[in-house]
Amino acid sequence: MQSTFLSELNDVQRDAVTITDGPVMVIAGPGSGKTRVLTFRLAYLIQSGIKPHQILSLTFTNKAAREMTERISQLVGPEVRRVWSGTFHSIFARILRVEASKIGYPPSFSIYDTEDSKSLITEIIKELNLNVKSYNTNAVRSRISSAKSNLITPIMYEKDTSLIEQDAENGMPETYRIYRKYTQNCIKAGAMDFDDLLLQLFRLFQENPEQVLEKYRKQFRYVLVDEFQDTNYLQYAIIKKLVLYPGSPRNICIVGDDAQSIYAFRGATIKNILDFEQDFPDAKMFKLEQNYRSTPHIVKAANDVINYNVRQIKKEIWTEKDTGHKIKLLKCATDVEEGRKVADYIVELKNRYHLKNREIAILYRTNAQSRIFEEQLRRLNIPYKVFGGMSFYQRKEIKDFLAYLRLIINIKDNEAFKRIINYPKRGIGDSTVDKFIAFAAANDCSLWEATNHFDLSPRTAQSIKQFKLQIDEVRQFAGKSDAYNTANYAFKLSGLSTELKQDMTNEGIQRLENVMSMLDGIKSFTEQDELDESESSDRSLAAYLHSISLITELDEADPESDYVHLMSVHSAKGLEFNAVIVAGLEENLFPSYMIQKDPDQLDEERRLFYVAITRAKQHLALAYANTRYVFGNLRMCEASRFVEEIDPERMEIDKSIRSSVFDLTDDPKSTRQKWSLSKPKFTQEQIQNFIPSASDLIQTGMTVIHQKFGRGKVLTIEGNKENKVATILFSEIDNPQRKIILKFAKLQIVK
Repeated sequence: MQSTFLSELNDVQRDAVTITDGPVMVIAGPGSGKTRVLTFRLAYLIQSGIKPHQILSLTFTNKAAREMTERISQLVGPEVRRVWSGTFHSIFARILRVEASKIGYPPSFSIYDTEDSKSLITEIIKELNLNVKSYNTNAVRSRISSAKSNLITPIMYEKDTSLIEQDAENGMPETYRIYRKYTQNCIKAGAMDFDDLLLQLFRLFQENPEQVLEKYRKQFRYVLVDEFQDTNYLQYAIIKKLVLYPGSPRNICIVGDDAQSIYAFRGATIKNILDFEQDFPDAKMFKLEQNYRSTPHIVKAANDVINYNVRQIKKEIWTEKDTGHKIKLLKCATDVEEGRKVADYIVELKNRYHLKNREIAILYRTNAQSRIFEEQLRRLNIPYKVFGGMSFYQRKEIKDFLAYLRLIINIKDNEAFKRIINYPKRGIGDSTVDKFIAFAAANDCSLWEATNHFDLSPRTAQSIKQFKLQIDEVRQFAGKSDAYNTANYAFKLSGLSTELKQDMTNEGIQRLENVMSMLDGIKSFTEQDELDESESSDRSLAAYLHSISLITELDEADPESDYVHLMSVHSAKGLEFNAVIVAGLEENLFPSYMIQKDPDQLDEERRLFYVAITRAKQHLALAYANTRYVFGNLRMCEASRFVEEIDPERMEIDKSIRSSVFDLTDDPKSTRQKWSLSKPKFTQEQIQNFIPSASDLIQTGMTVIHQKFGRGKVLTIEGNKENKVATILFSEIDNPQRKIILKFAKLQIVK
């Protein structure tokens, strides 16, 4: 049957939708209709007779999965809700809920969020009598997460000499013991963290090839993976388990863009998409190169920048849109002036082009940059929201309530137990809880069980007995009721309702309203359309907790609220705005100073900038400051190399900026300008072998190498010890004389 919606696609999109069998690779540039291709491909599969439950569609955000389902339902009806569509974590959690007992977990296992994991790691560090200053909780958690993402178990970790040596160099030689203990405690508590949802699913498939893996191989006849460039080693290993085996039809479609791979710090590996054809040599590749989002100046600027990257899947993004506005360059004397100019530019966008606040975004490299923009937006009474602040589900009152609900479902959940055993206050002190923790650790049991083994004061014993009776009562109620009625019953019986209603301050009222809002959300969950099989028709408290534990901050955003968006570029991935201001475009900020330690990171930083500028539909501004306070010290700054990689013909620049950033070409008849910095004659080998010399060794007359400017001669050195400024004449760039603060310079002396 010919699908009428295919007429809405261009030729390449149509091929990517209709060629359904065998491996397919869709390289989708920014704004190229990637979501449309994904949704139409799913709709086409269903119209072609594939049963919805035989399709597995994996995304990276709940929002993307939800929007895709809504779009497809308009094409083929409500049966699309039977497609297994969701994030990696939500889909894998759904499978694990059914199969968890096969690997020693209860079906109602808890899911630890970041705070739960950090709390447990902190407890283990103390229990092992390790130095809390040396063993930073975040650093240890990152090491454990990285190990899991690379399929490294505690036993493997302990035997890996390179990992042990790295930990020793970082002053954390006992990390392997923490990892081992952390894993043991999670198993005892019947809990998995986010990384476990992947690792334990892989283990489930590995240990049960016939009983479990074969079952899901037969069920999922077609697999689609969105944002494939963001997958890590473990995610791809699971996908290959399902798709790559003898006799497999290998019906896999991956959609992604190597130029938008920006999550290496989370474990994502660009190798997955670059090397996909090695695993599937007969894969059909489709390149979506027409951009439907941005104007030509923005599209061409993106091409200018990304062409500097070495290893990539080559493509040339183009658009049929009208030329539109040139890119605005805001050069500022200070970071404070940058904030003021950006805020003033937003006023111009609102007044001159009638943009709403929600159509505007300020993007930056690090979250710490938001403060100055917040101050300037407040000055002009422009409403804004900072993404990267506290999520609704991380607020204390919400975490407290969720802890009650988690313990009701899983009494072995030690993190939930610790959070609420004395909240509301019931006279159970920290010393008593510490005894429970020590006993549980020594006797391999949960904190719930540990309470049975102590002779406590009559008052404390009665409080604990009453607490456990309340939990047991709600547990029995949960067995015969849905999530909302159970949660509402727990809210009243636990004393949380009374506790929150007693505080009549503005903050107290807000906390109560937050919990009531959460109850409203649970009510909505229980009343979902019964045809919605994204989490089957299970409306129990356990099902609700599994769905809510995977919500991200951007999933919570209200698209109708009218505020300017402030966020890091990483948070902006997948979004689009009529106007985007990319701020802080200075060397050592964007790109990050981290590239000095690892030049290979420069390509990822450039991809990050590529993502930033391609969020813009009509208006794009780039801002940087000549001076910025960093850790209390005033630092001289220079424009980011990324700004210099954009053809100046695409820029709208003030004359005051032009004289300091641009020079005219030698041809007096030419109207084309070029950047004051051209690419130095500096080989990749020299960059990789670059080792900066100590700044106090650099003297007048020396020849030095700079990673960006190449070879130069030190003409003068001025200033005191901490703030010495060197004037250097570089031989391989235009406008060659540069003033550089030695403290931050990263110069290598040429012997």
